[in-house]
Amino acid sequence: MSRINHKVRLAARPVGEPRPTDWEHVEEPAGEPGDGEFLVQVLCLSIDPAMRGWMNAGRSYIRPVEIGEVMRAGAVGRVIASRHSGFAVGDHVSGSFGVQEYCVSDGRDVTKVDPEAAPLPTYLGALGMSGLTAYFGLIDIGRPEPGQTVVVSGAAGAVGSVVGQIAKILGCRVIGIAGGESKCRLVVDEFGFDAAIDYQKEDVRKALGVHAPGGVDVYFDNVGGDVLDAVLLRLARGARIVVCGAISQYNSTTPQGPGNYLSLLVNRASMTGMVVFDYADRYAEGIAQLAAWRTEGRLKSLEDVVSGGVAAFPETLMRLFRGENHGKLVLKIAD
Repeated sequence: MSRINHKVRLAARPVGEPRPTDWEHVEEPAGEPGDGEFLVQVLCLSIDPAMRGWMNAGRSYIRPVEIGEVMRAGAVGRVIASRHSGFAVGDHVSGSFGVQEYCVSDGRDVTKVDPEAAPLPTYLGALGMSGLTAYFGLIDIGRPEPGQTVVVSGAAGAVGSVVGQIAKILGCRVIGIAGGESKCRLVVDEFGFDAAIDYQKEDVRKALGVHAPGGVDVYFDNVGGDVLDAVLLRLARGARIVVCGAISQYNSTTPQGPGNYLSLLVNRASMTGMVVFDYADRYAEGIAQLAAWRTEGRLKSLEDVVSGGVAAFPETLMRLFRGENHGKLVLKIAD
């Protein structure tokens, strides 16, 4: 059967916010799998802040997406043709399949998922890279202890919402920082945080003085910028800061670094970057624990699923930078 594959390629390196002209929409034959390969029909795409960094040239934790290359994206899909002994037609799989409708894969870094155990978008969120980022970043780098205060920025997002819930499971007091009343209500009412700070309306430093009078023991940072600087002034002695992301800075042509970094010295604190790919050999451990907490009802997942197919990718990506998503942002490609 001849299948047409609609895909989105990077056409130019963005300066500031990505523009429509930074993308090229193309259609080509989907191709057929060779020996040891299989063909995946992509059903859902993971939309992540990290995508903005992947568009930039230069050294990073992962090679940049090249001009003319299909945009990198995590996805879940279904195997529709196979010449691979380990993957059969009908299997549902998760992998880095890119912003396209079909992908030929050799199975490397591809994981089978069970749509009966959880909805497919959940394997891009709480049971996917977002959940693993939260799990390893908080537990391995944040090292929270029962009774300590954990603060999470981007608390209503894919990673932040899971971080806060894990911290509660571990017996911590958890404060979320989010933008807008609806997100702050979500953080407290749905995800069980002890308090939420609306950075759009509140002075974050003053609010932390109220909600964390003893100081912040662990800060999981997803936004950077002014919020990071405010938290730096409220650290407890020996605090740990997990640098996971800095979405407030990704589209800036003059990124803002922390001005209050000397608080690390004063409080004998540490600030450590984390990249989930460093934990690849432990993914099974993380997924097993996250799935167990979900089954027990202790971990909730929220997916913000947008329809529209591949053509909707550029606009859907911009929803992240406008703060319009609640939970994990997912683009639906096909049923």
